[in-house]
Amino acid sequence: MQSVKNTLALHSTVAKHSTLAMDLDIARTVGFDAVEMYGGKLEAYLQAGYSEDELKTLLKDVEVTGIGYLRDIERQGAERDELFKEAERLFQLANLAGAKGVQVLTGPINVQAVIDYQQRGSSQYYSGLLGRDEAELYAVTAKNLAALADLARQYGVLLYLEALSWTPLGRLDQQLQLIDRAGRSNIKLVVDYWHYFTCGVTPEEVARLHKDSIYGVHICDSLPFAGGIPNEEVLRDIPTGQGVLNLREWTDAVKATGYHGWWSCELFCKKQQQANSYEVATQLKALMSELVGR
Repeated sequence: MQSVKNTLALHSTVAKHSTLAMDLDIARTVGFDAVEMYGGKLEAYLQAGYSEDELKTLLKDVEVTGIGYLRDIERQGAERDELFKEAERLFQLANLAGAKGVQVLTGPINVQAVIDYQQRGSSQYYSGLLGRDEAELYAVTAKNLAALADLARQYGVLLYLEALSWTPLGRLDQQLQLIDRAGRSNIKLVVDYWHYFTCGVTPEEVARLHKDSIYGVHICDSLPFAGGIPNEEVLRDIPTGQGVLNLREWTDAVKATGYHGWWSCELFCKKQQQANSYEVATQLKALMSELVGR
């Protein structure tokens, strides 16, 4: 799997319940150029008793676009200490896997926390910076993001930011400002059609991005969204290409920037995740090839 223009990457969520070895076999068999991996599968491989050298050998000829994910990057106090422990381990795994980037997510990752907070001003779940004013949101999150980028640089990786659409600072303009405030050259965006759609970002906004600000793209779909707090588990439970998103319009918007990096098929459709993963991956690769123009 060699790096090519408009690299098509298999996302670990396509075969969510499979092993790392099976993900790689699916990618090779179906003909993907690369793999975007879930860090948990890498960790499980090592915890099962395989060595780091065996992991490197397994991935020797595999292009790994990135691994995910580091959650709730705005964490403070003792939770901030845990954030940096998790970050360092992910960066180590990325370095071992030859991955060029690590996905970072704003929080709270649990949408129920946001729902609870809206209804009663508190939640039993981690609530992050919910209720704080925008100035504090930017200051605290950007400070963490900059420190994470500095740590990532020590391991030779960059960060690609995905601001979850139900969290503060989820809009594209807010993400760009967050990256600007962090002031680090090794932080970029991942364009995720679903998160952008559900927080009100339009394809026209995407088309105005500078191509160098984009690290990767998640081609994905959605059920109808009437507004409010978007529930990913519900709204993304649809085969890509059968939802309400105009995938051609979103893809053309990305291409209008001049971007020609990697494209990944992140999947949350439970039915497909229980189906024959080779067949599902084949369908997704054909769709991506048609959209991207490969």
